[in-house]
This record gives sequence, C-alpha cells and structure tokens, in this order.
Amino acid sequence: MKRSKNGQVPLNESQTTPLHFTASEARKTLDAACRKTGLHAEEAALLRLGENAIFQLATEKVIVRIARSIEVLPDAKKEVAVAEWLRESGLPAAEPADYEQPLVIQGRPVTFWRLIENKGDKASMKDLARVLRRLHRLPVPPELPLPEFDIFGRVSERIAKTEALSDQDHEFLTARLIELREKSKSLRYPLTPCAVHGDAHQQNLIVALDGTVLLIDFERFAFGSPETDLAVTATERLIGWHTAEEYEKFADAYGFDVISWEGFPVLRAINELKMTTWLMQNVNESEKVAQEFRKRFSSLRDDEAPRSWTPF
Repeated sequence: MKRSKNGQVPLNESQTTPLHFTASEARKTLDAACRKTGLHAEEAALLRLGENAIFQLATEKVIVRIARSIEVLPDAKKEVAVAEWLRESGLPAAEPADYEQPLVIQGRPVTFWRLIENKGDKASMKDLARVLRRLHRLPVPPELPLPEFDIFGRVSERIAKTEALSDQDHEFLTARLIELREKSKSLRYPLTPCAVHGDAHQQNLIVALDGTVLLIDFERFAFGSPETDLAVTATERLIGWHTAEEYEKFADAYGFDVISWEGFPVLRAINELKMTTWLMQNVNESEKVAQEFRKRFSSLRDDEAPRSWTPF
C-alpha cells in the first residue's frame, strides 16, 4: 500500500459527506478517481451496487471499488492489508492493483484491484467450504490490523440514515436490532476464533480461467467466530437459495454443520436483518429492488413465515 511522504494514506479532493449513493453518483466518483490515477473510466461496466459500487474498466484490467462514505475508510485500508497477507499466505485471493490507494475521492474511499479473468463459472458450495476451512486455519500475524468481528456492522447506521421507512417501521427495525443484540450476548461458540471473512457467500468467490478459486471482498474481514461465516450459507439454505444436497456438501467439506448448533437461530435472524437492511440502501434504484425490500421487511415480522426472497 503506497503512502505519502508523511506516512499517511493519501486523502484526495473533498472529504465532506457525499450525496446519496446511487449508480449515477458512484460513476461521477469513478470518473474523478480515474482522472486522478490516469486510468480510463469511459464505458466502464457497473458490476454491482451494494455496500460498494464495483466497476470494471473497459480498457485496463482493473476493478474499481467505491465505498459509500469516508466513515468506512478504515475498512478500505484493511482490505488492501488483508489482500497482501492472503497473497503471502498462499491463499488464492484478489490482489490490489499497483496504484496509490486507498484514495478518498468526493468523500468516498476508492480502491483498485487486478481483474481476475474468468468465464463466469460459478464456484461450488464445496469450493466455498474448502476456502473457508483454509482461511479459518491461517495464523493471523499480530501486525495485521484485524478488528474484532461485529456481526451487526453497519446495520444501525443503515436504519438511522434510511428514508425508506415510516416511523412505525423504523421503530420495528430498531427494536429488532436491540432484541438481537441482547440475544447474541448469550451465544457460546464451539469453534476456535480466527480470521473471518465477514460476508462469506458464493458471490465472493471467482473461478479464474485456469480453474483456481479466488476469494474476494475483504471489507468485513475481522477476527471472530468461524460460525459467523458458516451461518451466511446456512441462512441462504433455509431461505431456499441452495438445495439440501448442496448444503450437505458444504457442511461435509468444512467439517461442521452450523445449523445443528443451538445458537444458529440467532445468527440466522441477524443475517436476515442484515440482508434486509443491506437491500434497503438501494430501494430508489428500481421498483424491483423496492418490491424485494418490502417482501423481506414484511417477513421479518414473523419468524415462521416462508422466506421467498430473491437474491440480489
């Protein structure tokens, strides 16, 4: 990670609170970031708009990640440090591109990553289990800046900042968050704490052209309980995004079935709250997103209701 002469990560242009994080605003930040680095933003493709806007440049083999606000600059710094550690550890993972980073452009942290060329093949559930098993066994160097994992990371901020809720709905989500925080305090995790990905699902794996499965997206990396990584896939299984056979292969390959652990229902409820508030950030992007958010929000009111959710 390159630094300025005074040893600090460079901050560039405005660091004031940015406008609403929309695809069009993210593209303006992309244009400015590319001008700063000498890259070309013309015809860049928006791959994903979620916690970050992720663009693939058309003329360089570079992926650009744009975060929502200056508040998550520590996560952007951590992403680069984690990527360097994984490379040194031999775990196949995304690598930072050779540009000064992270930058802060228009109040948003921006990082640059080497494109992982691929055919679009989807990693299997077994692939995910094997990557997580290997990650969870890596010794964490004391100099790596991993925070303690906060399973509720950013949920409170999303609820506080949203304009998508009525007062009554806002009160419900706030009360739900308080309830789950209390329940989580009594959890006793059976597995040994380790480095955790923090957002461990299939979309955060890429199958390269040579068949290598690489891990990506390191902003939620932390030190915590491996059950929190495993519970993401288990929650998706109970929503219906994976078959029973696929999940069985996942649990067998890892060597532990988190669904059988008595604390899992709490992690499942937390994940569903996170998945709902994550989508809530983008309700103004399209009516399709807004409808899916309303569906998810409605089912949070009934733990027994079927979760006929659509992946985004």
